[in-house]
Amino acid sequence: MTTEDTTAFQDLEARAIAMAGPNPPDRISVRDHTVEVEIGAFQAERNVTQRVRFSVVVEVAPSTGADTDDVDDILSYDAVTEAITAELEAERLNLLETLAERIADRILSEPQPLRVFVRIEKLDRGPGKLGVEIVRSRGSDMLAGVENTPTPLIIHLGNDAISSENLSEFLDRCAAHQVAVLLSVGQGSTPVPQTGESDTQRRVDLLAIEQNACALAAKDPRLKVVATRTELDWGLKNGQLSVWAPTKMVLDAVSGPNELDPQSLLTWLSGEINAVDTRIINQGGDLEQKL
Repeated sequence: MTTEDTTAFQDLEARAIAMAGPNPPDRISVRDHTVEVEIGAFQAERNVTQRVRFSVVVEVAPSTGADTDDVDDILSYDAVTEAITAELEAERLNLLETLAERIADRILSEPQPLRVFVRIEKLDRGPGKLGVEIVRSRGSDMLAGVENTPTPLIIHLGNDAISSENLSEFLDRCAAHQVAVLLSVGQGSTPVPQTGESDTQRRVDLLAIEQNACALAAKDPRLKVVATRTELDWGLKNGQLSVWAPTKMVLDAVSGPNELDPQSLLTWLSGEINAVDTRIINQGGDLEQKL
């Protein structure tokens, strides 16, 4: 049994020491930082909060902080807790693994950290603690090849525009546009079922938009439906003509759009992805307008 095996169930400090080698770096730690948050892949975990506990150990490069006694010369504990808070507020997540990766990534973006150990545990989901633990280093694969995502022009197409005979020519211009173009749609012409309850109605309304997005994508092989931020970013980076399916991003958002009308969705999405502009094209004849 290796030293790392024996420390698997000990605290992160013990694991950091075991992995430090002959010249251990300095470390700072935040332990047992507990918050109530909505997270989880199961439907029973939606619209409820649960206690989640964070422990983080950060190995840091040498600094002059001990000599100067100046907080600006060290990695502050606040950088760790703020990384946790920022990622919790960014969007609702399903997986602890995703949250741990993002917290580690944010901490490693600071100049001093060399390696970070992150442990996250759910305290209310079972008879024991359910959790994940990761170790990430500066310069590791997760930080390699990061590219800036283009800031797109978002164009909302109304149903008359979607059914227009001018659609193909319009998509040609979108594909050739100097700015990446992301398309969005509203609900189709078929009446949407009414549930009489706000949460389920919101989901039904979003799914109706996604049905219309799929209907649009079926009209041209260049169009691909994107449902996650990762898919959306990949499409923008790679020149793909994408149609936004909003359900996952909207339901997972910590602060999503209050309404699901086209303008509210465009305004919210534009803020999320730093769009350069948004446009609404309702009539088929308007597709001939210059982009």
